[in-house]
Order: sequence, then C-alpha cells, then structure tokens
Amino acid sequence: MASPLGAAEVSAVFGSPLVLVDLRRRPAAAVTAAAAEGAAALPAVVVGVGADGPGGLPPEAAALVDLVVFDPDPVVAVVEASPRAAVALALTLRAGPALDAGAALATESAAYSMLQAGPEFARWRASTAPAGATSAPSTGPPVLVERAGDELHVTLNRPGRHNALDTALRDGLFEALLLACADASIGRVVLDGAGPSFCSGGDLDEFGTLSDPATAHLVRLTRSPARLLTRLGPRLEARVHGACIGAGIEMAAFAGRVVARSDTVISLPEVGLGLIPGAGGTVSLPRRIGRHRSAELAFRGGPIDAATALRWGLVDTVEP
Repeated sequence: MASPLGAAEVSAVFGSPLVLVDLRRRPAAAVTAAAAEGAAALPAVVVGVGADGPGGLPPEAAALVDLVVFDPDPVVAVVEASPRAAVALALTLRAGPALDAGAALATESAAYSMLQAGPEFARWRASTAPAGATSAPSTGPPVLVERAGDELHVTLNRPGRHNALDTALRDGLFEALLLACADASIGRVVLDGAGPSFCSGGDLDEFGTLSDPATAHLVRLTRSPARLLTRLGPRLEARVHGACIGAGIEMAAFAGRVVARSDTVISLPEVGLGLIPGAGGTVSLPRRIGRHRSAELAFRGGPIDAATALRWGLVDTVEP
C-alpha cells in the first residue's frame, strides 16, 4: 500500500473492496508511515487480523487498518455483500477525526444520501416488505416532554414500533432538543424510550421514500437531532433498554452519560442495507469508542450485549 502502483489496483470498482493485513505475522511495529498514509485514501476496507480490538497497536498500525478482529470471516461476508456501502463507511470514519462535529455530520449525510441512490440499497428495498401493516399503531404524540425544575425529560413514544425513528418522531425530538439547547436554565436532559425498546432504528417504511437524494441530504441537515445532541453533551443522559439499533445507539452515544439496562441489545445494521449510519453514528460512536471499534460494530454482522458495550465504553453503566 506504500506503492502508488500497488494501491491503484485495490478498489471495490476492481472487485477488491477489502484488504486483510495479518498483524500476527508482521509485527505491528514494522508498519511504515508510508504504508499507513497510502491506506488512508484507499477505496477499500482494511481489516487487521490479530487480537480482538485495536488495543496496543502503535500509531502507524492503527492508522493502517479500519478495524482489528481475531476472525475476519464475518467481516469479509458483510463487506463482500455490500462493498459500496462498506467502503463508504470506512472512508467516512477515516475522515472524521480531522473534522469538527458539524462538518463530520455533513460528510456522513452526504455519503448516506449518495448510497440511497445506489444498487445495494435498491436491492435491499426490493427484498423487504413494508412493516407498517403488521405493527401496532402508535397512540399519542411521538415524543413526550416533561420539565421538573431544571431537568427536561424527553421520551420517545412509539412503543408499538419499538420507537422506530420516522419523520414525526424525528421532528418531535428535534423540537424538544431545540428547547433544551435554547434554554440555559435547563441543566439536565434525560432521554429515554417508552415500551419494550429505547429505539429500534429508522422506520423501515420510510427508508428511501424521498426520490431525490440531494433533497434528502438537505432535509437531514436541516432537521438533525444529532446536531443538537452534540451541543447538549455533558447535560444529556441517555437511558437505553431493549433494542438499541442503528439510530438508537447513534443518538444515545452523543450523551455525556449513557445508562443501559441489562437487556439492551446494540447493533449497526446499515451496511447490510446498502447504507452507512445516518443519524450521527459516524460522529458519536468514534468519539466514544474510536473508529476501529465503531467499524467493528458496523462490520461484524451481529449485535453486542450490554456487558460488551460497557467493556468497550459505549455505555457508562449497566443496571438491572
């Protein structure tokens, strides 16, 4: 990868969306700065094979790879099934550390919107029936807001849909967070979810319903809860339980404190849909657990439990 000629042959366009680097055979300390620099712009996912997780890697080796896993097979399967989305996610995560939160969110949204017009997302949509006909209808406002003293309690309230994030819930959450950001007398914001789950991710019935990805990008930037969540920072506590999937964990990870119930299940399924996280996850998760663990969660093809999330630092405490 230090050679421009060699790097030019590695691309999802040429059928090479993934590079495996065996960190067990080649000492990590031997990775050159030139190789790491060459990998930074490589249009492929670079997977280090070694001990589970990036701990202990020197800076050059950490810069070289997008994630480190003991068993690369699940990652290979996810990347090969959705190479465009996988490479877009790897590039977005690599770019994030050099950007402030606002610019990083805009980068994420642009990549997400582009992929909505791609063949991998189209394939997923064609294979997935709308969920609305078989789910319980929601009653009451999609977001509940209650103030007590200097605390604002915000509750996602679509329990029949496991608080799936649709337009109404997004807009209600945006308005509640806007209030919290604008009112300096609010010293603490608690965000939780009604029913069996905190948030099961984006509402699948609305995925890709805007035919113009450019407009979808602008709408996402204009009504972005993530932008307000970044401003709340230490004032925000997220209390998660049950399904905390996609947008659920992406939003919760912005909080200064994340409390998980022991039944919490966390995953980032977007790459399998032909997309990348689009609710701020490429910004919130790396700032909590680093880009390598964030990539591992997205590429591993399965969920993690509350205990693993605590070990990674994705949540701050686990309660019964």
